[in-house]
Amino acid sequence: QVQVSESGGGLVQAGGSLRLSCAASGRTLSLEAMGWFRQTPGKARETVAVINWKSDGRTYYSDSVKGRFTISRDIAEQQVYLQLTSLKPEDTARYYCAASVGYGHDGDYEYHYWGQGTQVTVSS
Repeated sequence: QVQVSESGGGLVQAGGSLRLSCAASGRTLSLEAMGWFRQTPGKARETVAVINWKSDGRTYYSDSVKGRFTISRDIAEQQVYLQLTSLKPEDTARYYCAASVGYGHDGDYEYHYWGQGTQVTVSS
């Protein structure tokens, strides 16, 4: 199993920045990717950013955050970060970190391990 734990959320004004951290522990040698997701009440969960863990650290961003958020990893420290800049009120959500140790039937990363989430609130 892999355990993940997020930190770094908070309240920030529009235009501001935050950095979220996610610590992974347990069977991290099995990791394929780490991702950040967000969700607000009544809305579907959104994939925010994903980073490949084992090879070249290839990244993916949703269109809504591309150019504003940056995902990075520190394999030695077993940490994943999400730098949020130019924040907008619509970025307000609970942000979750998740770990993938394999692929689903559709060939995409499948996330089995999730953190409790950290709240990001952006005031206008």
